[in-house]
Order: sequence, then structure tokens, then C-alpha cells
Amino acid sequence: MSPVNISTNKLTIGYIDKVVQRDLTFDIHTGEVIALLGPNGSGKTTLLRTLAGLQPALSGSISPALDAHNMALVLTERLSLDNTSIHDVVAMGRYPYTSFLGGLTQEDEEVIRQSLVAVGLGIDGANRFFNALSDGDKQRVLIAKALAQQTDLILLDEPTAHLDLPNRIRIFGLLQQLAHNEHKMVLISTHELDLALATCDRVLLFGAAGSWIGPVEELKSAKAFDKAFQMDIFKWFRPQP
Repeated sequence: MSPVNISTNKLTIGYIDKVVQRDLTFDIHTGEVIALLGPNGSGKTTLLRTLAGLQPALSGSISPALDAHNMALVLTERLSLDNTSIHDVVAMGRYPYTSFLGGLTQEDEEVIRQSLVAVGLGIDGANRFFNALSDGDKQRVLIAKALAQQTDLILLDEPTAHLDLPNRIRIFGLLQQLAHNEHKMVLISTHELDLALATCDRVLLFGAAGSWIGPVEELKSAKAFDKAFQMDIFKWFRPQP
């Protein structure tokens, strides 16, 4: 097993008047993709926002504490950035490292270039406007922005929600490559069960009865989906006679 880089201990998440998930104790390791699965309202986005520091935990701890220097967050909301180029969107990922004047160094520009290449966009069209892109290319630009932060941990909230099937497959393949080849930690909230089972290393599953985490291949024997979704979800994956 890879070294543990991020740990939670008895983490309880939610809001002042509502606990969404409680006593979450799990690790995220270098070089792996964890799929965060569960029904709507089970706390997937709340966990990502809590890990990212956008809202406080109700109790428990996250070690080490995360900020823009060791964590990048890609949210599911569609962004509208008028008159903003691809280059400038990705450059936003460098702001934690720039001077108070916000100027980009030659090193920053090289990181931006490498980030665009990593997501398959390249630099030739970096001056194109972000709003002119397809949803799939927009998502790749936002992942490039996350890469430009040069963090070990990447958190993504349903990054394939607005994409067609080919682009969903490309995004999951890219995230797997980033984790396995670039030694990133990737935690992705998703409803893409088939792609998660095919590309992710472990699953963190939320349900009304609590949470479960383990390797993908143990999901069926653990009956975790049965408890989370109140149905034998794997029957839909069995070959029909």
C-alpha cells in the first residue's frame, strides 16, 4: 500500500442544524483514485467542500489541513467567463504562488504549458476564449487549472456531469493517468458507476446508514451498495441468460 498522505479522523460533516455524515475515518494515498459514490443528498459535495475548507467540519479532524498550496478543487458548476482565454483560466491555478502583483514568471508559463499538454489541449489554441469551448473541453481546461496549482490532492465534484460518453471516458482515463503516472491523489464525486468501477482504485460510499470504503473488487461481497441504495444494484451488471 502506498504511503498515507491525507487522513480524516472521526470527521462529521454537515450544517449547523443537520449532520450529513458522521465519524468518517479514512486515508487517501498517493497514486490512487477514490470514487465518492452515493445517492443525492448523501453528503458527497459536502465532504469535498469540507476537505477544501469551504465549510467547517462539525467535529473530527483532517490531517494535514488543506489549502490552495496542497489541494485543488474542481466544482461541478458551469462557469461563464466572458473574454477570458484558456491560458488565463489555467493561469488562475498559479495565483497561490505569484507575487502580490499577480505577475507570471517564465516558470509559471511553463507550468501552464505542461498542464495544458497533460489534459490533451496543447498550447496552440491557448488564446481561444473559454466560453467558446465545448463542455468537454471546458472541463479539461478546469482540470488543467487544477494541475497548474501543482498540488498532490485533486478534488472533483461530478466533473463529467455535463459531458457526452466519449468525454466522460476521456476524463476518467485522464484522472487515472494523473494518479498512477503523476503520483497524484484524486478524490472524485460521481454518479458514473460503470466508469468508477473500471478506472478507480477504491470507493468511498455514502448512504443513509453510514459510509463504507474499500477496494472496488470488494464492493459486491461487502453488500455496501445494497445498504446505500436500498437495492441489489449489481443485478443490473449480471449477464442475462
